[in-house]
Amino acid sequence: MLFSSQNATGPAQDVLRSVFGYEQFRHQQQAIVDQVIGGGDALVLMPTGGGKSLCYQVPALVREGTAVVVSPLIALMRDQVQALQQNGVRAEYLNSSLDADEAFRVESLFRQGDLDLIYVAPERLVTPRMLGLMEQTPISLFAIDEAHCVSQWGHDFRPEYQQLCILHERFPAVPRIALTATADLPTRREIIERLNLHDAEVFNSGFDRPNIRYHISENQGNAREQLKRFILNNHEGEAGIVYCLSRKRVEETAEWLTRQGFTALPYHAGLSSDIRQDNQERFLRDDGVIIVATIAFGMGIDKPDVRFVAHLNLPKSIEAYYQETGRAGRDGLPSDAWMAYGLQDVITLRQMQEQSTAEEARKRVERHKLDAMLGLCETHACRRQVLLRYFDEELDEPCGNCDNCLTPPQTWDATVAAQKALSCVYRTGQRFGVNYVVDVLRGANSGQVFERIQSFGHDRLSTYGIGSELNQGEWRTLFRQLMAVGLLGVDYEGHGSVFLTDAARPVLRGEQTLTLRKMPKPEKQKTHKTSSAFTGGNSKLWEALRAHRKSLADEQGVPAYQIFHDATLADMVERAPKTLEQFGRISGVGARKLDAYGEGFLEVIAEFAEEPAISNTVEETIVLSCEGLSPLEIAHRRDLTIGTVYRHLAQGIARGELELEDVLTLDASELESLRNAMALQDGPSLKPVFEMFDGEYDYGVLGCVRASLG
Repeated sequence: MLFSSQNATGPAQDVLRSVFGYEQFRHQQQAIVDQVIGGGDALVLMPTGGGKSLCYQVPALVREGTAVVVSPLIALMRDQVQALQQNGVRAEYLNSSLDADEAFRVESLFRQGDLDLIYVAPERLVTPRMLGLMEQTPISLFAIDEAHCVSQWGHDFRPEYQQLCILHERFPAVPRIALTATADLPTRREIIERLNLHDAEVFNSGFDRPNIRYHISENQGNAREQLKRFILNNHEGEAGIVYCLSRKRVEETAEWLTRQGFTALPYHAGLSSDIRQDNQERFLRDDGVIIVATIAFGMGIDKPDVRFVAHLNLPKSIEAYYQETGRAGRDGLPSDAWMAYGLQDVITLRQMQEQSTAEEARKRVERHKLDAMLGLCETHACRRQVLLRYFDEELDEPCGNCDNCLTPPQTWDATVAAQKALSCVYRTGQRFGVNYVVDVLRGANSGQVFERIQSFGHDRLSTYGIGSELNQGEWRTLFRQLMAVGLLGVDYEGHGSVFLTDAARPVLRGEQTLTLRKMPKPEKQKTHKTSSAFTGGNSKLWEALRAHRKSLADEQGVPAYQIFHDATLADMVERAPKTLEQFGRISGVGARKLDAYGEGFLEVIAEFAEEPAISNTVEETIVLSCEGLSPLEIAHRRDLTIGTVYRHLAQGIARGELELEDVLTLDASELESLRNAMALQDGPSLKPVFEMFDGEYDYGVLGCVRASLG
């Protein structure tokens, strides 16, 4: 525990600033934190990237005792614990990845009250051993992450989550906070019911992710080429996730992207655990890696700089789509959600639903969810408005950041074409698939196709050949849209034959018109460049900071974003701090990271920061040096730190206004050793040279020597 719980707002702000490096809470975070610190329960609905973790991590450091965090996946626990440890927080996890000795060590720390937070899987939490441990240890709060897993209707249902009501029964005085980014109204009700959160304060921060641009397009038969074009136009060299429906397509797509020059790795449940682990680690640690995956990948991935999420197949529900696309742009910077889907996706998902062994009530819910997903895909209105409306949230104006807003789709009166299609389905007996019906409509008159049509006598139907105005792809698009709006169904036991629903009759009889979106021709599709994490300014400094961050991460064996997020690096570029005090004001720089990384990053900034003209304060230092004052004397005279003075002098040396010998008192052998050491370094950081000489030479001295090298 870092602070007492008296005067909750003050200590909470102190923790936020000193530990996590943020000046103020965002949106509803303050109210949530105060609720939990005060001992109340909370249900938190907050979009991915909105800062859910802080809502329990800050109270955990304010309240007495250890916070117990229920987390569904090993990867999520490890990632969050590493990030907390980077901030100097005493955090550990208990899961099956630990051997017996490690588990005993963590349990001992927990029992002795030497942890601020402990992350536990729900299966382990409800065991007699863990319950016994918790009864021996003061508990500050229970945090139930990914709380939508409690819902049997959800896409990430975990039965063991339904046992978590035991927490309230066994520890009624301990506050609980349940958190999720994905929950429609029925799921929210089920969370409250299953976890006995009837008295909890509900905080709904909304579901909008304004930094994500939504783009949904038709699979024009070359979805992988469409994907390649999208990545090259918008996110070349950046991290992304590509979702596919089957394991086979995952591996084929990863191999194809690799041949195209991308760093693409597969991830699905059929791969060995070692391969999955290795690929996931590369995705987390290396820049520009693309993971191609089934839905087995993603939940619990806390990587903030995923710049795009792409789907090569249709998700089965809006909840799944929202959850998966929400893995992009967790840092709040501009990102993309891109999808290409086609008729076969609709048929495959419908078939999976019908062949499921689930009870009829479950199938009905799944049909409704898929219908809503299709509605999102086929709409010609603002996609964000449709998406948010599904979660009972209204957006007053179109978002201006989806494909339909940026390039409004053309619509057409599809009534006549739909009547032709529906009539042909009816007249061929409602026992054939889409391809055959399209062949009849287009009047196929050669080969085996025509022989088949003749064998059924369908060449004599009034609908034979009446659809020549549309090509085969356009007819398939129309049939997909007719399925999406519920005018056609598919008989999966009848080998995918299509049939008319009751809703088709008004259209077929001319009692109702039908307006559909017109699909663009491939050559007319437009791309809209999404701003990357860094959009301007000193690009050399940006790359140097990224390189320094990566070297630190590699040394420690952690993902680069656990050192600092891209948003924090961007703030460094913009503000170009020159002192530790200024560096400490950068968003995301807490006390522990200031001590651990401040000097190194300041050296990089001093080297690469752009200064169009030498500043007055630097000029004054140079003048004093020319007058014969030593660096220490200048620091005293001007009330500056010695590091700042050395940085001024380094600029003077680099500009040819000072000689190194006039600034430093180093003998020739020392100077030669330092210059030789610097010649061996590839990156911008002076830390390797500093450590090579066991800290004998100040970073400022090293900076002056490097400046003399030109």
